[in-house]
Amino acid sequence: MIRFLSFLSLVIATTLFFASPSEAKWGAASGPAVNVVIDISSQSMSVKVKGWPYGRWKVSTARPGYHTPRGVFRVQRTAKVYYSRKYDNSPMPNSVFFKGGYAIHGSYYVNSLGRPASHGCVRLHPSHAAKLYNLVQKYGSRSTRITVVN
Repeated sequence: MIRFLSFLSLVIATTLFFASPSEAKWGAASGPAVNVVIDISSQSMSVKVKGWPYGRWKVSTARPGYHTPRGVFRVQRTAKVYYSRKYDNSPMPNSVFFKGGYAIHGSYYVNSLGRPASHGCVRLHPSHAAKLYNLVQKYGSRSTRITVVN
């Protein structure tokens, strides 16, 4: 019984350590199932599922002269296969749109990941974009929060 209580204490402490302040206060069940945080300054994205760390990936956001919107967003729509009408039919696999035409999506310019290179979208490695897309499909658009910070 003592081992079980020690294990339970460790699980609770770990959950509170990795949880965002709102998840720690309210519990992961009341927060979004999928929590995506894109950090412009580090060109990285962290993903938590039900309060637990899922992944941390390099991204590319807007290069000079372009803008990636900041703020807290919900998923507006998704597209497994999408081509940009604005930028020469560029492929945008596993797109998760969060504000108008802005999306998180896969990119085949993987050498650019980790530095600003896009027209404003958030580019990911294609395999990471597929993982995020599948999470949104599994847990739902309404249960996904996307936060973009400096």
